[in-house]
Amino acid sequence: MPNLVPELNSLDFNVYVGGPLQAAIQAQTAASMATVNFIKEVGFEPPATGGVAPLRYVDFQYKKSVPNPDYDPTLTSGPNSEKFIENEVEIKVPFLTTLTIPSIRIDEVNIDFNARLSSTETRDISSEFAASAELGINYKIVNFKASASYKRNTSQGVKVDKTYNLGVKVRAVNDELPEGLSRILDMLEDSIATVA
Repeated sequence: MPNLVPELNSLDFNVYVGGPLQAAIQAQTAASMATVNFIKEVGFEPPATGGVAPLRYVDFQYKKSVPNPDYDPTLTSGPNSEKFIENEVEIKVPFLTTLTIPSIRIDEVNIDFNARLSSTETRDISSEFAASAELGINYKIVNFKASASYKRNTSQGVKVDKTYNLGVKVRAVNDELPEGLSRILDMLEDSIATVA
């Protein structure tokens, strides 16, 4: 019976277990860099030569009814007789505050590695015996011939079947924004300006 322990010891677990973990770390790094690039490309205007990149804003314009500061209830016509007037309002909103910033985090990595080694030992023995005899009588001459043969075959072998299965399950979630980025977005929300 063959010893399967050396077969198991020859497996490179750095490849089978470490490989998927390294791939997960590289994917997490790529996701973090994608977040940084998204903020840089979407949230900021291209910088002037040698300058700082200005924040990208979205402008909204709408009409809003506001109380007329010059309202006079004694008047029946004219601009001061209206209780409310319409104002054109423009809002400048930092573009980043209107978007969902991608922030993907690998939450869980499950690695299932199964190695199945099975050995088969075979031994075949076959024997073959053959004999023949002839008797011939021809006028005072007797002929007798006999022959015999014996053959034995032995074959022996060892067969080892190797089967390896590697299953990797990765669970990624859209993570909460880091505290620093969340505070920056709160500051940007405070910078929303309304111009009437």
